[in-house]
Amino acid sequence: MNEQEISGVVQAVLEGMKNTGSAHTSGHVCKCKKHKMTLDTANALIQKVREKAEWMGVRAVVAVADQAGRPVAVQSMDGAYIASFDIALNKSFTSASLKMSTEALSHLCQPGQSLYGIQFTNDGKIVIFGGGEVLEAEGKMVGAIGVSGGTAEQDTELAAYGREVFKEVIACL
Repeated sequence: MNEQEISGVVQAVLEGMKNTGSAHTSGHVCKCKKHKMTLDTANALIQKVREKAEWMGVRAVVAVADQAGRPVAVQSMDGAYIASFDIALNKSFTSASLKMSTEALSHLCQPGQSLYGIQFTNDGKIVIFGGGEVLEAEGKMVGAIGVSGGTAEQDTELAAYGREVFKEVIACL
């Protein structure tokens, strides 16, 4: 197919869309932030998780990543462990990239299990203990949260709390 033929096909598709009233040509631009991790959303979520961590007596680092596992926001509570910064980031990356909680992953990577050794991939960024959760809105993955600073159980609880309050946070924005 040459350029002229491709242009003709594209034009025909656009005409067909115009005739059927498709949203792609009606001028509609979706401004819904429910399916995109924004800085405001990430910061609002982190604030909720920090409040719960403070109540629990945990000095945590909370990281929120977008769908691709890229950090959107990270906050360290006063007195949090220095190591918790990278761990929280990597938990958010792990959950986003594997589309599962790090707690669920912990069971799949034990000796003899199907993902044994996965923590040695991706330049060591895969975390195989609790504290990372996928964030979803209306059944679509929006990003992930990673929490580090407490015990594995506390981090898991805080990340799960973050997953649940995420729905409230996006409803308020």
